[in-house]
Amino acid sequence: MVIAVVGIAVLGLLGAAHWYVWRRLVRDVSTPRSRYRRAGTVLVVLLPVLSLLALVGGRAFPLAVERWFAWPGYLWLAVLLYLLLALLVGEVLRPLLLRLPRRPSRDRADRPAAEELVVEPSDEPSGGPAVKGVAVKGVAVKDVAVADSASRRLFVSRVVAGAAAGVAVGVVGNGAYGVLRGPQVKQVTVPLAKLPRAAHGYRIAVVSDIHLGPILGRAHTRRIVDTVNATQPDLIAVVGDLVDGTVPELGPAARPLADLRARDGAYFVTGNHEYFSGAAPWVDFVRELGVHPLENARVELPWFDLAGINDIAGTSQGQGPDYERALGDRDRGRAAVLMAHQPVTVHDSVRHGVDLQLSGHTHGGQLWPGNYLAELANPTVAGLERYGDTRLYVTRGAGAWGPPVRVGAPSDITVVTLASLRA
Repeated sequence: MVIAVVGIAVLGLLGAAHWYVWRRLVRDVSTPRSRYRRAGTVLVVLLPVLSLLALVGGRAFPLAVERWFAWPGYLWLAVLLYLLLALLVGEVLRPLLLRLPRRPSRDRADRPAAEELVVEPSDEPSGGPAVKGVAVKGVAVKDVAVADSASRRLFVSRVVAGAAAGVAVGVVGNGAYGVLRGPQVKQVTVPLAKLPRAAHGYRIAVVSDIHLGPILGRAHTRRIVDTVNATQPDLIAVVGDLVDGTVPELGPAARPLADLRARDGAYFVTGNHEYFSGAAPWVDFVRELGVHPLENARVELPWFDLAGINDIAGTSQGQGPDYERALGDRDRGRAAVLMAHQPVTVHDSVRHGVDLQLSGHTHGGQLWPGNYLAELANPTVAGLERYGDTRLYVTRGAGAWGPPVRVGAPSDITVVTLASLRA
């Protein structure tokens, strides 16, 4: 029942948003029977249908079919967001533009007054030479004023609509280029009190939220693998949300992960999207690729413990996070680095004496102003923060979910350099 109500509310909001966009970008800038109005109306109906198909495509269609909906459908959602924001700014500017003084046309300014003024006889019974109205070439001044006002409103509507469309397309185009170009490398140094001097400078490449699916595929994985390997890390941590689909569909796209190279290996923990796609097959598949899954498990490396927990989304399937299994019997005199997809688990990490938690999940908000919404659900949206004796680092992720677009939250692969306080 709740899901149905939420679904109806979301459809209602989408309908209202598209009606508003149609009004400002189509109706207000065109004549009723123009080709532009007909084409614009068709697009405003078709594009949200493609967006809905893209959102439900993974459950209703095979991946090859879903790709046809995903590109236009998801991109339109991003364009719609920035169209709405730009049009709302336009609503503030519109009254100001309508009040700007208008320069008189040259032909009217040069025309003698005698040609403009026509005095018509009065219809009043009393008769007499009274002025009924003033006309310009047979058109009443009142009508001229109305026509002039309508012309100005049309001009302002077209200016606002054109500017809003230009801004939206420009922002989304730049954001899509950033995703398709691939993530950039960030460098972060994290001091750990328990880290021995011999491990000072140890480098962990943190990768999250690759989101292989109908848009991002094998070429995206190859870019990420090449970027990670170029940093020459000591260890690679893949902290969830690798895929949006099944192993038969996306296994070939993930296969370049077999080429990840690090002295102490590559490790993987599940994210919430793995449980949407079937986590167990993906855990087996990445193991075949040489990436070591940590399912509520721990590896004792020479200088610190590396642990990983399942994502919270696995709880409903009996595969949720288990801190006791991962960390319960460890030597607390050693530093502990935990891979956990969602940053919200940091409070449990504090209770279990974790020194550093590596997370993703938030995408840094992905599409501004989404970062403000992400702050409501996550203790840290991006970057390094401290909670008690635990450091939390959240990467913005290497891919994108839904629209292959990022605005104000560029994708990254982070090299975390561990620093010993004893060095």
